[in-house]
Parts: sequence; C-alpha cells; structure tokens
Amino acid sequence: MNFSGRASFSVRLTSKVSKRITEFLGEETLMDEKSLIKQWNQLRLQIIQAQVAPALVLIAIVALAAIGSFETANDAAKYLTLGVAAVTGILATISQYAAVREGEALIVDLRKVEKPSAMTEKIADSRGLVSLSAIAIIAFDIAIFALVVWAVLGA
Repeated sequence: MNFSGRASFSVRLTSKVSKRITEFLGEETLMDEKSLIKQWNQLRLQIIQAQVAPALVLIAIVALAAIGSFETANDAAKYLTLGVAAVTGILATISQYAAVREGEALIVDLRKVEKPSAMTEKIADSRGLVSLSAIAIIAFDIAIFALVVWAVLGA
C-alpha cells in the first residue's frame, strides 16, 4: 500500500494550519494583493449568485398573484408559498451576509498592502458601502417578504 499521498496531505494540512496560526498572530501575511482582489471578486459574485433563487421564487409568486391564483387557492397552498419564499430568502440572506462580513475582513487586509494599486485603494476605501449593503440586504428582505405576504394572503 502506498501511504505517500496521505503523508503528503498531512504535511500540506499541517502547513496550512501553521500558516493560519501565523497569520492570526499577525506575523505574516498569507495573501498578496492579487489574491486579495481575486477573493474580493469571488465574494461579490457570491452575493450576486445568492440572489438568483429568491428572484426566481419571487417571479413565480408575482406571476401567480397577477393571474389571481391565490384568490382561489386553499390556505395550505398559500402558507406553503410563504414558507418557500421565507426559507429561500433567509438562506440567501445568510449567504449574502456572510459574504459581506468576509468582505469587511478582506478590506482590513487590503489596507495592509504595501504600495497598493488604484484598484486596491478603491476597494479598501469601500468599507462604508459594504456595511451599508449589509443593512440594505436585511431591510429589503423584510420589505419584500411583507409584500409577498400581502400578495399571497391579500389585503
């Protein structure tokens, strides 16, 4: 049996843990400027992708409400619709909020870059907008869900 793959994995894992501990202690920066910007873009993409499923659910609910389907639907169907909308929205919000928090941490790291590019400086200065987006995500989610309840259950 060949265990060299496992040993190699163990060494890589130990190395990663060691690097993270070192990073936590502030003795070393693991990511360079390009890696940080790449991570920033991945977090932005995560926020955008997290909006796809709730948008599709909302499209279906709006379409059904527009043709009057909820007026004749039984209560179970209405509550199921609200449940699906709520769960989809909550899961998307959790994902988006996590990406925002990670983005805020990434901004701190970007501020530590020596000789930053114009892009890095611009991203590092966007802390206020990132924090505002976290508030907006929650506020819009609550408003949209209230409108969904109104559309499904009626006035």
